[in-house]
Amino acid sequence: MAGSNMRDIKRRIRSVNSMEHITNAMKLVSAAKLRKAKNTFEKTREYFHYVTESIEEIFNNTSEVPTRYLQGNREIKTTCYIIITSSRGLCGGFNSNVIKEAAREIEKDWEKPVIVAIGGRGKEYFEKRGFEIFEEYMLPPESISFVETRDISKPIIELYDAGKIDEVVLIYTSFVSSMEQKVRSVTLLPFEIHRDPDFPMLEKQVDYEPSVEEVFNYLVPKYVEIMVYGAIVESATCEHAARRMAMENATDNAREVMSELTLFYNRTRQAAITNEISEIVGGAEALK
Repeated sequence: MAGSNMRDIKRRIRSVNSMEHITNAMKLVSAAKLRKAKNTFEKTREYFHYVTESIEEIFNNTSEVPTRYLQGNREIKTTCYIIITSSRGLCGGFNSNVIKEAAREIEKDWEKPVIVAIGGRGKEYFEKRGFEIFEEYMLPPESISFVETRDISKPIIELYDAGKIDEVVLIYTSFVSSMEQKVRSVTLLPFEIHRDPDFPMLEKQVDYEPSVEEVFNYLVPKYVEIMVYGAIVESATCEHAARRMAMENATDNAREVMSELTLFYNRTRQAAITNEISEIVGGAEALK
């Protein structure tokens, strides 16, 4: 009986040991991917600031601002949600946190939402609950290029321009640090920019060709594109950070379980040996 129990314990130790090797390897891979993703994220953020500053410059240096994409230009009825999740698991609460935030936002709507799913986990969740997916992109976030982001953004902007949707909300995971990530919900369209009295005015009068409206209508789609691309890159960075942390915790837990199983195995083995010695001693005394 003791021998069978000890074999089971040894089998569990080997199983946990194999799992520890796997999770530790996944942690190292995620750490390497995290470094690469953070570098891309920092470069993307610099370009994003350039675009937003250009839009702010137009707002603060002209009195003829087109209201096409501004907040308050129409009644908000139908909302398009761009939901960025991962297509893979083993990353802690990364996907579930985004899905919970998206579900809370959608519950507030009384009109049928338009859902754009970037990542398989979000698509699977809302499809199972009867929501129609307008667009879906199943590539890993780090594999989506800026050119592909334009393909994602263009149909959304066309829907907004045609009046089929009245609001575009981006839901993704924001990178705070390697140890902390937060879910963000950002309204892309219509957007509101307050005039800043402290904003530096241009010393010279600027003429926008062919017109302020044309320049603005060109910049806003670019703004949506870079916001979506930036969110995809940032979400990929968060995914690798979350997976690295999850695998590190799994590795630590596996090592702790192995330590407990080894201790239990040694105690069981010692008890079996003690029992055998007692039986031998008892048998020897019976022969006297």
